[in-house]
Amino acid sequence: MSGNDARLNAVAAVINYKPITEPLSFAETPTNEVFAENVFTTGTMKRRLPKPVYKSLMETITQGKRLDTSTADIVAAAMKDWAIEKGATHYAHVFYPLTGLTAQKYDSFLMPNGDGSALAEFSGDQLIQGEPDGSSFPTGGIRPTFEARGYTAWDVTSPAYILENPNGTTLCIPTAFVSWTGEALDKKTPVLRSMKALNEQAQRILKLFGHDDGAMVIPTAGAEQEYFLIDQHFFMARPDSLTAGRTLFGAKPPKGQEFDDHYFGAIPERVLACMLETERELFKLGVPVKTRHNEVAPSQFEMAPVYENANVATDHQQLVMLMLKQVAEKYGLSCLTHEKPFAGVNGSGKHLNYSFGNTRLGNLLDPGETPHENKRFLVFCAAVIRAVDKYAPLLRAVIASAGNDHRLGANEAPPAIISIFLGDQLTDVFEQIKAGGARSSKPSGILNLGVDTLPSLPRHSGDRNRTSPFAFTGNKFEFRAVASNQSIAAPLMALNTIVAESLDFIATRLEGAADLDGAIQAVLKEIMEEHGRIIFNGDGYSLAWHKEAEFERGLPNLRTSADALPGLASEEVEALFSKYSVLSPREVESRLEVKLEQYVKAVQVEARLTLHMGRTMIYPAAVRYQTELASAAVSLQAAGVTAELAVLNKVTACIKELDDSLNALESLLAHEAGDMAAEAWFMCDQVLPAMTAVRAHADALEAIVADDLWPLPTYQEMLFVK
Repeated sequence: MSGNDARLNAVAAVINYKPITEPLSFAETPTNEVFAENVFTTGTMKRRLPKPVYKSLMETITQGKRLDTSTADIVAAAMKDWAIEKGATHYAHVFYPLTGLTAQKYDSFLMPNGDGSALAEFSGDQLIQGEPDGSSFPTGGIRPTFEARGYTAWDVTSPAYILENPNGTTLCIPTAFVSWTGEALDKKTPVLRSMKALNEQAQRILKLFGHDDGAMVIPTAGAEQEYFLIDQHFFMARPDSLTAGRTLFGAKPPKGQEFDDHYFGAIPERVLACMLETERELFKLGVPVKTRHNEVAPSQFEMAPVYENANVATDHQQLVMLMLKQVAEKYGLSCLTHEKPFAGVNGSGKHLNYSFGNTRLGNLLDPGETPHENKRFLVFCAAVIRAVDKYAPLLRAVIASAGNDHRLGANEAPPAIISIFLGDQLTDVFEQIKAGGARSSKPSGILNLGVDTLPSLPRHSGDRNRTSPFAFTGNKFEFRAVASNQSIAAPLMALNTIVAESLDFIATRLEGAADLDGAIQAVLKEIMEEHGRIIFNGDGYSLAWHKEAEFERGLPNLRTSADALPGLASEEVEALFSKYSVLSPREVESRLEVKLEQYVKAVQVEARLTLHMGRTMIYPAAVRYQTELASAAVSLQAAGVTAELAVLNKVTACIKELDDSLNALESLLAHEAGDMAAEAWFMCDQVLPAMTAVRAHADALEAIVADDLWPLPTYQEMLFVK
């Protein structure tokens, strides 16, 4: 293989890779024995806590009752003893600021004893409350620098756990993060508030159906995580992947994903070893990861969990991303969770599976065999339909980011138009309701494969639709437009709240009705007439759908973050969150400000990287090749041979175009706007197209310049050399 010395050395290092860690002792310790071994589970609580304390905690966890803080000292002592037995020297309040990342504040258990020794101490006060800086994280104006106090508050509903390190372990305590004024500065607090709102409104519906035992309705979630793994040598040799998480340059390789040969293919041995250790570490932390496979793009993979309590699932999702990156490094790999690390091949999403139910009735979005007769299901499903249509701009806003803009609408992800896929069976049932009443359900049936030695398969009542952003998949909805690099907290907060509002609407219409069945039919019919436009089972990629959605159905098509983000703080959305005590108007405004700022800064960083790499790496390589060609032409002419100048002229023209585009981008980066929304529009309309122009000329040069002069690892190397 040709290439410059740095690239050749990187390739050689990949080819000659040797594991840097000992293999796991998986045969000695079965997986089921390690599951949740590092979690302070309810079983561990039951063994270590007095019965009244355990009972009090379980009432908080399972019934949503107020936490009895008088028991905190007892819980803290038991938690400390358990953690120290596992080698812990420190504890950390873990929280999720508006960066979308995981934050940790560490403190030691050890306290001086006055006689030169030290004691391990951990009080109830230390368990319940911590005090990190409340102004150094993005707050959208809620906390200026001179008002820095912030608090972390123990979330008893998400279990504490042990994080291991070769040199020790740490007790990690999931917490909410709020300001001195009590306003949410994090992702967790609004999720918990929205779960409370959903439960309150769902109880009203269940009571109408005779279920008034008060069993708490809990939203459940499970996020499928897509990601790329590339060798660290390539990752470190590219300033763009290192700093921005994606490649800003890179010509299309001779082979990409055209043959669909990577999807569900055999997992490379090194990658599989990394996956197995990642899963084992997650099992220790109680994360119920279930599925692993190759994804569509070369070097792209997926991990998916069993779905669980939405709050716990949100915390677990953060652990999934953290562990993927940490374990990958042990195998000489870098994990990329950016939505579009490589142009020309599929990007990555985070399909969020969503439902809700309780311990008595199970999943409330399970239609059963005859959904037309399952009035309770129809009411809850109709609530989701109404919610998604009414608040589609909000759902689009909470998934908006600079990274996701590169992915939404491509042939790998749903379009930016929010629609619902229900499948043939449920669509037919709701159409019957719209026409006057549902009397039948299309049967599921049996699929005969035509080979006696193969079993007949039960066939689902409807197909699946990978182009739908919000698809019903049997007993849950799959929000497919969520970005691979983001926390699932904001989408869950939005879904819980908008469904709560729809359940409130339906319950208000049904309560006190003399004829409940007739009232249910009337409200379902009304919902279908007003909101049935959101249901679409066809090809979401087709131009015909885009025209129909926008011009015939009136569905919003918010193509970019600059289009979508204002929907996060519309008057309707502020009223929604305020009514259900999920976010105050000031908290809503702060989140909009943070999202706009993150978008602007992400584009600015990428633009500065484009300028830097273009000037210091690509332009010099192109000029060196131009010089070689020119010297060769002079030598040929001196020897009396007519030199072919076509390639030299082409390179010269490309260098000129590259230089012009870099100058244009540099002038745009001098722009400043006081208003963050205006700056976001400027980045979207001016800076991103200028970056695209630079890339076009640079990628054209990559296809011409001699391989031994090209300074960056190529797509062919990064995607296929493992």
